[in-house]
Amino acid sequence: MTESPRNFADRPVQSQLAVGLTADSGDLLSELLRTVRLRGVQILDCLPTPPFSIAFDHPGGALHIIQNGSVELDIFGEGAQRRFQRGDVVLLPFGKGHTIRSGPAPLPCPSPSPDGIGEDQGARWLSGTFAFDDPRAARLLACLPSVIELRGIGGQSLVWLDVSCQMLAHEINSPSQGSLVMISRILDLLFIQILRAWATRSDTTPGWLTGAIDPVIGKAITAIHADPQRRWTVERLARESSLSRSAFAERFTQLVGQPPATYLTEIRLALATDLLLGTSEPIRAIAARVGYESDAAFSRVFQRRHGLPPSGWRREQREARIRVTVD
Repeated sequence: MTESPRNFADRPVQSQLAVGLTADSGDLLSELLRTVRLRGVQILDCLPTPPFSIAFDHPGGALHIIQNGSVELDIFGEGAQRRFQRGDVVLLPFGKGHTIRSGPAPLPCPSPSPDGIGEDQGARWLSGTFAFDDPRAARLLACLPSVIELRGIGGQSLVWLDVSCQMLAHEINSPSQGSLVMISRILDLLFIQILRAWATRSDTTPGWLTGAIDPVIGKAITAIHADPQRRWTVERLARESSLSRSAFAERFTQLVGQPPATYLTEIRLALATDLLLGTSEPIRAIAARVGYESDAAFSRVFQRRHGLPPSGWRREQREARIRVTVD
């Protein structure tokens, strides 16, 4: 897309578009996690007898917290092995099939152990699973790597991890009324804490999350999500972040991995695809709702991104759904 240096879109127009963010919320991560409706499913206390090779193939996300010993993790289709030891945390956000092993013999996934957690009995870990109840989750979390690793320091767990594990241990070993909800909520909190810790590391892959976590650029990203149809310019977004135009553009690109204009266009087009699939609104109305004054301007940008004009893309997607339903 070719943008004017002062205006990012083809003559955007003000409209009333509800996107689930209030302009003064300032907490994009919370709002987006509410949008995707993250839900912890279950937790397992794994204490297999070596040698073992345990397959995990949950369609949602998976989390492993190594509490004793060491294990190797193999992701299906990848040759490299990752080794984890006590105090390490590994999160697989997209449900990629994988095995945790300490030998060649395959075993079924173990049931929750009745024993306490943290005893020195060889390899032991907690495994949690997540589900995302909104199909937009994959797009919103696409900036995450297939595996997020947090390594313990000096054999000690991260501070927030100790508290979470103690609470999980209590709910696993002494279940009572409400335990299933407690476990789900704790897994939710662990997911958020891991994302926070990962997003602030120096070696983290750039994306919306690293930008949203940043106390400066996060203000501009939140403003974009709260009001994507606004007539945004670099100067206006820089003012949101209290930076000069050049400093803002450089920092935004470094943290998010793309210039502000490109990011704004991606947000608008993503919202447009939701509206095209989820409503029967005419193209002109959708164009206005995502910030374009004319459907022609919107169609040009949309076709450059998707290879089809909005009407043709909507028709193709609906026909594909019908074929899947019939089959």
